[in-house]
Amino acid sequence: MLPNSHTFSRRSFLATAGAGAGMLAYSALAAADGGNGIPATHFAPRAKRVIWLFMHGGPSHVDLFDPKPALTKYAGKPVPASFGEVMTRRDVAKNPLLAPARRFRPRGQSGLEISDFLPHIAECADDICVVRSLHGDSVNHPQSVYQMNTGSILMGNPSVGSWVAYGLGSENQDMPAFIVMPDPGGGLKGGPAAWSSGYLPATYQGVTVRSGTSPIIDLHGQPGVSLEQQRRNLEFIQSLNQRHLADRDHDDQLAARIRAYELAFRMQAKAPELVDTSGETSTTLQQYGIDQKETRDFGMRCLLARRMVERGVRFVQLYSGDTNGWDAHSDVESNHSEYCQRTDKPVAGLLKDLKQRGLLEDTLVIWGGEFGRMPMSEQGTGRDHNPWGYCAWLAGAGISGGRAYGATDDIGLRAAVNPVSVHNFHASILHLLGVDHERLSHFHNGLDKRLTGPDEAHVVHEMIG
Repeated sequence: MLPNSHTFSRRSFLATAGAGAGMLAYSALAAADGGNGIPATHFAPRAKRVIWLFMHGGPSHVDLFDPKPALTKYAGKPVPASFGEVMTRRDVAKNPLLAPARRFRPRGQSGLEISDFLPHIAECADDICVVRSLHGDSVNHPQSVYQMNTGSILMGNPSVGSWVAYGLGSENQDMPAFIVMPDPGGGLKGGPAAWSSGYLPATYQGVTVRSGTSPIIDLHGQPGVSLEQQRRNLEFIQSLNQRHLADRDHDDQLAARIRAYELAFRMQAKAPELVDTSGETSTTLQQYGIDQKETRDFGMRCLLARRMVERGVRFVQLYSGDTNGWDAHSDVESNHSEYCQRTDKPVAGLLKDLKQRGLLEDTLVIWGGEFGRMPMSEQGTGRDHNPWGYCAWLAGAGISGGRAYGATDDIGLRAAVNPVSVHNFHASILHLLGVDHERLSHFHNGLDKRLTGPDEAHVVHEMIG
């Protein structure tokens, strides 16, 4: 695709530097800035947009989506020697095995087993594929949060949402391509670096939207100042900014700020309608649990996520879990009761609402955290971190539901059957969006950088089939 006359010269550089680096993103930007408005993809996508429900703290796979009868059978006994040496964050390797806190039951027509912790999500069992063989590389929260969000345990790399925004742009030029809704309790371990643009141009970082009555800060203009006046003021400021930018070799941070000013102006006209849920029916509000105290906050954020993707936002990420979140070191029953109560009904409501509106067909929904929990006990009734084998699930975008892919070993300690690395998981997400993970790159420090890194990664077709 030929560049538009209004594109920054940096984009021409990205299109040619380093053996094709940035080519896909360049094409998308050219379209967004005045082309045909159709983002470039490498092949026909099954998903047009993504909603990622991130359960911060590490939800316990063996208590939610990965039934292990052996944990019940051998509860109170040490891990058999046949499982080898166990690497743990805390000194729990020799602690006795802990039975699941709640019973697992077959759900839906498929019979997919899901815990009693999640009765509402269980109603959607036939729509979800549980990936039971994920594995990562760190037992610590910040590093694992970074890995699930950016592909690397190290800070400073672009998030999945940033890569998607970079490659595909937004379907609505009046809204950001990538929006993040953190837990109102705050305290994400690793902080906003989890949705950073890293070494990508700064304009691709996640835009934070809050819960409550004012989701977007300073959304409304100053009293007594018309949109026409704001437009004239902005045009004057932008002309000065462009001159300033040209003298500084098109600095990424400055270019991002210029684009942010323009986007903020356009959002003043469109965003108020986006966050105004007064037109939603009482049935819809009840479906998300907005009529109940325990589920109101996460339910509202799930509803806003639906409204965002409905209006062309490409990637929406919701976080559940404050400083500790799902980090059930001392008492799985108490911790997961609280967080499942907050999220179970809203998540199910989101899936049902998307399906009713025909949006689930081309919207990918992801549920999961940075890792799972150990099969042995900690402090009697808790569990330590487990990155060696854990769960996430996928729904929508043509995903075949009502099934599990892969498996951990008999006690849920390690990924054992069809293991899925984080890089393979990310490659599969990009594939569903019509993007070849090996061809979506950015030239940085002399290398074509990718979300899936320099090592071998592949799409897990059986998982997303």
